[in-house]
Amino acid sequence: MLLDQVKKSNYKQDKVTERPLRSVLKAISWRVVGTIDTIVISWILTGEMKTALAIGSVELVTKMLLYFGHERIWDKINYGRQ
Repeated sequence: MLLDQVKKSNYKQDKVTERPLRSVLKAISWRVVGTIDTIVISWILTGEMKTALAIGSVELVTKMLLYFGHERIWDKINYGRQ
């Protein structure tokens, strides 16, 4: 039902693919949010801010790289584009 409304609207999807820089900026902004979440959860579970920051630091780098690769792969897939 909701999808039918989206199809009937005047929404037009941009056919231009994203540049890698846009993917990098999206990855960074998302990782900031995700890393804060990981640090808070780690702090709650361990009770140690030093450990929580260590976990968050490692997670920040690894997940940013994974997201960038994931985003670039999806940019090559035409499924769902018009």
